[in-house]
Amino acid sequence: MIQQLTITDIRNIVSATLKPSPSMNVLYGLNGSGKTSVLEAIHILGVARSFRTSRIKPVINRDSEVCTVFGRLGVTSGSVPIGVSRNLRDESLQIRVSGENLKSTSELARLLPLQVINPDTFRLLEGSPKLRRNFIDWGVFHVKHQDFFPLWKRMQKALKQRNSLLRHGRINGSELASWNIEFEKAANAIDLLRNEYIERLIPVFNQVLSELTDLENLTIQYYRGWDKERSLNEVLTSGLARDAQSGYTHSGPQRADLRIRMGKVSAVDVLSRGQLKLVVCALKLAQGFLYKELSSKQCIFLVDDLPSELDIPHRLALCQLFQKMSCQTFITCVEKEALGNCWLPETEVKMFHVKHGQIALDENPGQQRIRRAESLEIEHE
Repeated sequence: MIQQLTITDIRNIVSATLKPSPSMNVLYGLNGSGKTSVLEAIHILGVARSFRTSRIKPVINRDSEVCTVFGRLGVTSGSVPIGVSRNLRDESLQIRVSGENLKSTSELARLLPLQVINPDTFRLLEGSPKLRRNFIDWGVFHVKHQDFFPLWKRMQKALKQRNSLLRHGRINGSELASWNIEFEKAANAIDLLRNEYIERLIPVFNQVLSELTDLENLTIQYYRGWDKERSLNEVLTSGLARDAQSGYTHSGPQRADLRIRMGKVSAVDVLSRGQLKLVVCALKLAQGFLYKELSSKQCIFLVDDLPSELDIPHRLALCQLFQKMSCQTFITCVEKEALGNCWLPETEVKMFHVKHGQIALDENPGQQRIRRAESLEIEHE
């Protein structure tokens, strides 16, 4: 949970500090006011990069060469200070946790597990298998980090070496055979972890989906990346000529996927746009519920422009699920009325109005206790 967030030179946000609710946080205002930039800053704090672009230049304010995000995280033992800084001139990255430099972004991600729901997220079903692999591996990483991450690095190294040998035509020596063995060992272990995770996720997903919409005959199947009836060694051996011709490995955990179907047909081919969005929301929420169940911890949800993606009944159902999960959530929208009636009376909601560089914390009419209104200013360039 983020207790305090300080943003410096993220897009049009020159300097801002806010203390969010441990539950629901709504940022509303006109497009371009900086709402999504707050979510982007939280994402940088959690994984050291933006969810909107792979480049750092658009993220940093045009009058600066460095952007910084600082957060204070609430933990059982107190609070943990985290700072992430990106430099445009040399594209360097600095991460500090409790005053110490941190070199690994994977360790940073463990401290602040994030789930993003935005318009791009809905490509999860329609996009490439890589998006669905990333979805699977988010869950495995956060619930089986000590097992999964070293295996994933081993597999990537073996795959890189094998592909290099294939590209250079070195397929007859013992070196390829040794990397095949290493690749298969890591692949089988990764497949086991992924399969166990998906088996746990599916019943949670089915329950969440039933609370959002009624879709009969929708199923999720995990494809490991090679023929389930044969060992990976057999598949690699039989496919060596094709691999050598193309210069890369066609089979393995790097080809894993989730296959989501309605009966025998791909769900993408038969579901409406709105239904696909609900399925993706259910997948993301199911991960949040399962993470809480397996780790006794909570992830943070970043939800960008929720009302534009869902109609009123489904918007209400989704917000109720966030409250049921009791996770910290940040939601952006244009008009606060779009989310004004979505909260239970006991839910602590902070609504920040973003307008011309000003962010004011509104009172929540449904809140039973009276809180002092706070405000903060975000300077424009």
